Amino acid sequence: MTNNKISNKNKKIPLGREDLDGAQNILIIGAGLCGSLLALRLAQRGYNITVYEMRPDLRKVDISAGRSINLAFSNRGNKAMKLVGLENKVKALCIPMNGRMIHDKAGNTFQSNYSGRDYEYINSISRGDLNALLLDEAEKHDNVTIHFNKKCKSVDFENTTALFKDYHTKDELIEKADVIFATDGAGSAMRKSYYLGKKFLFSFSQNYLTHGYKELSILPNDNGDYKIYKNALHIWPRGRFMLIALPNLDGSFTVTLFLSYEEGTYNFNNLTNKAVVQEFFQKEFPDALAVMPNLVDDFFKNPTAPLGTIKCSPWHYKGNTLLMGDAAHAIVPFYGQGMNASFEDVVAFDKVLDKNLDHWDAIFKAYESSRKPDTDAIADLAIDNFHEMKDHVANPIFQEKRKLEMILEKEFPNAYHSKYSLVTFNETIGYKTAMQKGRAQDKAILNLLVDKKISLEDDTKHILEKVKQETEAILEDDRIARMS
Repeated sequence: MTNNKISNKNKKIPLGREDLDGAQNILIIGAGLCGSLLALRLAQRGYNITVYEMRPDLRKVDISAGRSINLAFSNRGNKAMKLVGLENKVKALCIPMNGRMIHDKAGNTFQSNYSGRDYEYINSISRGDLNALLLDEAEKHDNVTIHFNKKCKSVDFENTTALFKDYHTKDELIEKADVIFATDGAGSAMRKSYYLGKKFLFSFSQNYLTHGYKELSILPNDNGDYKIYKNALHIWPRGRFMLIALPNLDGSFTVTLFLSYEEGTYNFNNLTNKAVVQEFFQKEFPDALAVMPNLVDDFFKNPTAPLGTIKCSPWHYKGNTLLMGDAAHAIVPFYGQGMNASFEDVVAFDKVLDKNLDHWDAIFKAYESSRKPDTDAIADLAIDNFHEMKDHVANPIFQEKRKLEMILEKEFPNAYHSKYSLVTFNETIGYKTAMQKGRAQDKAILNLLVDKKISLEDDTKHILEKVKQETEAILEDDRIARMS
């Protein structure tokens, strides 16, 4: 028998807190990385926060199976950690990765650094450890309550209520709030309610790659040491598919196979028995196979998951509800910016709150108008990087371009930033600006190299000047094209 309950907690607001339109109680759907960070920041600002999460408490139950165990953490994400005062605690969870370690079929390797500036690198971080830290920090605030094992079924965005079902008791309850934020990921229940409700003009797109992914692992040596080089993101690029590996603090690596479902000699649909899996890895990734005696067990134990991009608008309904993080803009993982972009959402939202606008509707509109162009840009960049990682990194002209960029960044650290550096390390500029300038620079350098107007043997000041001139010409052409 279903039991419908309405919860409307009248928590005491901290003294001195002036709330917009009297809004005191905020409901957050989803206690993942974005939701737990948002809860922490809004609690720090004095709001009463209630969070509902459909999964068990990851601090008590292992729920990582099939999900990315570790993630790439970089400057935009760290900007959010500084905002909430957790930079040092998060740093302790990180393993620096200075560049990509490229593996060819013969087992030869070479490292391509992410930047010519030694202080610019990305980090491998445990999703679970980071999420647990954010939950712990949020729960230190008396004005935060977190409920687990309660799935959101729908959101009444006109009346600002959400319907939940308890996994254990099977009871249903309706949570009433002054404002609802949905940070419940790519499968967002509130985004679905927007779409099905047909109460306003809501645009939504969901585009899948032909490829999926499967999590594997390289376990540590018996003494706990790493079997391959620790401080790099390892890539086995093979044109139409690839393998990557990120280090964990326990000496292991999380390995991810990105492969087509149907295309090619080997694909997820025909890797159906142990022999063919072993054959595939022996042919394409022999050096990886040599350190993965657990390959077959991992392959058939872990699920294969799709890779998709979600864009939608608007993210908000009046002053009642707002989508944030993957619920608003899910992207593929190939720029290592999914988590960082969601964390940056919280920073961007916090800046809008600082403007002291009159009501939540004005805040939501200002936030979306400033943020959406950047989230659209990183979604497109992530698709670009998919092709770069699986194919271009092994291309000689691309390798020459990267060597040239490393030289320019090393010799002119304030005058040149590659597209990767603009996106990953320049957190003071938006993704859209980084994309526009970065794409123009890429095109400029490749054109100049192919036309033999520059080479690695040239004077670096001459190279920099030529690249700048060509980049500006391309940007000007783009500006003219946008006006026409």
